[in-house]
Amino acid sequence: MPAPVPVFDGHNDLVLKLAAAGPDRDKVWLQGKGAGHLDLPRMQEHGFAGGVFAVYIPSPTTADAEAYRALMDNPPYDLPLPDLIDHTAAQPVAVEMLGHLLWMERVSDGRFRWCRTVAGIREAMAAGIVAGVIHFEGAEPIGPNLDALHLFHAMGLRSLGPVWSRPTIFGHGVPFRFPASPDTGPGLTDLGKDLVRECNALRIMLDLSHLNEAGFWDVARLSDAPLVATHSNAHAVTPSSRNLTDRQLQAIRDTGGMVGLNFATVFLREDGRQSPEMTLDPVKRHVEHLLRLAGEDHVGLGSDYDGATTPKDIGGAEGLPVLIAAMRDMGLGEPLIARIAHGNWLRLLERVWGG
Repeated sequence: MPAPVPVFDGHNDLVLKLAAAGPDRDKVWLQGKGAGHLDLPRMQEHGFAGGVFAVYIPSPTTADAEAYRALMDNPPYDLPLPDLIDHTAAQPVAVEMLGHLLWMERVSDGRFRWCRTVAGIREAMAAGIVAGVIHFEGAEPIGPNLDALHLFHAMGLRSLGPVWSRPTIFGHGVPFRFPASPDTGPGLTDLGKDLVRECNALRIMLDLSHLNEAGFWDVARLSDAPLVATHSNAHAVTPSSRNLTDRQLQAIRDTGGMVGLNFATVFLREDGRQSPEMTLDPVKRHVEHLLRLAGEDHVGLGSDYDGATTPKDIGGAEGLPVLIAAMRDMGLGEPLIARIAHGNWLRLLERVWGG
């Protein structure tokens, strides 16, 4: 059997799963005994060569997951967002999550490595070592003076989303709403504009996936970096508030940016349902639309593994070869598939980070 095409993934939530596993985290990470999408054995076996790993701050009060799942499998829906979290509450959680990240590398016996440069990513991938990049999904751990941004950057932070759908002091996210436009409220705050400028200065990639449309255009006006949405799909195919309009996709193309195909069923299925019982035809339609609007050099994968329900034929890391086969069925040639799988992401990170 030929070796799988290496995949560099724009977004996953494995760290949150490891944190929730407590003393069983070694079983999830090292032994592949978790019920989720990612673990080190499956990643190595099925071509998950690297990716962006999210640090996410859970809300203090959690919603009824079963009730939310029922609502999201019976559109239309409009789920309320949790309240803003202050940085004094978020920072200890972020530090704990970063501890889990460092543990992942320490116990991997050389099979996993955190990377701060594209050269480091390429070196790890060439050696068969899974390469990781640290991302904050939501800037709650960053206080209004932005000093913590510099601290976390020194610790390895290389990608930042100003929001995960709930509001922050920097801006406003989109609610989980279907059908809906991403134009759901005001744009960046003054602090959010300062955050954009500081991320540009530090060459931290800004991820716009959860930001509402007004915030997206604020970043477009302010930022001197390519526009990036690490895990978003096409609104023209699935009219979810979390998906990108054609105009947004064209702006990503025009700035030399990237969009990563999100594997979440609610953002893939044209009916907006969460059920994994679906064919890969909607996946193909999103890929086709993203390629047409954003362009072949600006589309990658952003799985949302361990943070979303995925199609039954994709599942977790074991489904990556299935997705690659689906792209071959679409008539995409091997060079373009390799760019979507990893090449476009690495070139984008070179543009954002330099070198």
